[in-house]
Amino acid sequence: MQTAFYSHPLFCFSCRNLSTNAKNSSVKIRAPHQLDSKCEFNRRLRIYNSPINIKPNRLFVLPNTEDGHPTASTMDDEMNTNHALNVMSPMFLSNWSPPRYLWRGLSVLILAGQVIMKILKGKVHWRNTLQQLERVGPKSVGVCLLTSAFVGMAFTIQFVREFTRLGLNRSVGGVLALAFSRELSPVVTAIVVAGRIGSAFAAELGTMQVSEQIDTLRVLGSDPVDYLVTPRVIASCIALPLLTLLCFTLGLASSALLADGVYGVSINIILDSAQRSLRAWDIISAMIKSGVFGAIISIVSCAWGVTTLGGAKGVGESTTSAVVISLVGIFIADFALSCCFFQGAGDQLKNCI
Repeated sequence: MQTAFYSHPLFCFSCRNLSTNAKNSSVKIRAPHQLDSKCEFNRRLRIYNSPINIKPNRLFVLPNTEDGHPTASTMDDEMNTNHALNVMSPMFLSNWSPPRYLWRGLSVLILAGQVIMKILKGKVHWRNTLQQLERVGPKSVGVCLLTSAFVGMAFTIQFVREFTRLGLNRSVGGVLALAFSRELSPVVTAIVVAGRIGSAFAAELGTMQVSEQIDTLRVLGSDPVDYLVTPRVIASCIALPLLTLLCFTLGLASSALLADGVYGVSINIILDSAQRSLRAWDIISAMIKSGVFGAIISIVSCAWGVTTLGGAKGVGESTTSAVVISLVGIFIADFALSCCFFQGAGDQLKNCI
C-alpha cells in the first residue's frame, strides 16, 4: 500500500502523556475535516479506552492516492531518536581527517624510504637524473658563487680588523678557512639551492599533481617515484657537495683579496695560515653536510609538491611552505651534524700562531 504525504493530515492522535495503567489509558481522536463515508470516524470527538499499555508514539492517517481509503502510520519518538544518534555517530567519525601537516610530514618519511629502496634496487631513470643534475649544478653555480663571495667579504670585514688590532695577523687565514669549511660554505650553498631549486621542484610537481599528470603516469604504467622524485634526489645529493667546494674556494679567495687590499694583511700569510689550520676532515665534513642538505631539500620539496591540493593557490602555498620547511630542516641538521663531527676539535688554530 502506498502512502502520500500531505501538509495537513486528516486526523491524528497522540499518546505521550498516557498513564501506564491499562484501565485509565485512553486515546483522543479529532478529525478536522469531513471524511468519506467509507471511513468509520466522524467529526465528533470520541474517547476509546485502551486495553493495553501504549508507548509514546504518534499516529498519522493520510488518504491513499490509489483507492481513496485513509492509511494510518505510527512513529515511535524514542526509536527515531535512537536511530538518529546511531546514524550520526559513524558519520562524525567518517568526516574526521588528520591535520594536513601531520600527513605531509609522514609523506616525507614514506617518500624517503621509497627513494632509498629504488636506489638500492637500481630503478633509476638516468636520463632524467642527468637533466636534473645539470639543472641543480651548472645552472646554479653563478648565484652560489656570487653569494659566497659577498658573504666571505662581509665576514672578513668583521674579523680581520679585530685580529689586526690584537696582533694576530697570522691567525686570520686559519679562522676564515675553518669558518668557511665548517659552516659558511655548506649552509650558504644550501640556502641558495633551497630558494632556487627547492621552490622549482615543489612548484613543478605541485602543478603536475593538480593537473592530474602524475595520475596519468600511473595509468601509463610509470612509477612517479622512479620518474620524478628519485632523479631529483640523486642530482641534489651529487651537485651540492661540488657547489660547496667551489663556494669555499671563492669565498676564501675573496676574503684574502679584501684583507690584502684594505687591511694590509698579505695574501701569502692568509693562505699559509689556512693551510696549516685546515685538515682533510674539515673539507670532508663540509661535503657530507652538503649531501645531507641536498637530500633534505629535494625530498621535502618533492613531498610537498605531490601532496598539493587546491589548484593554483595550493601550488603557491606548497612552494612557500616547502622552502620554509627545507630551511628549518637545514638548520636542524646542521646543528646535529656539527655536534657529531666536531666534538674533539679545538686545537687546530695553535698551528697558526
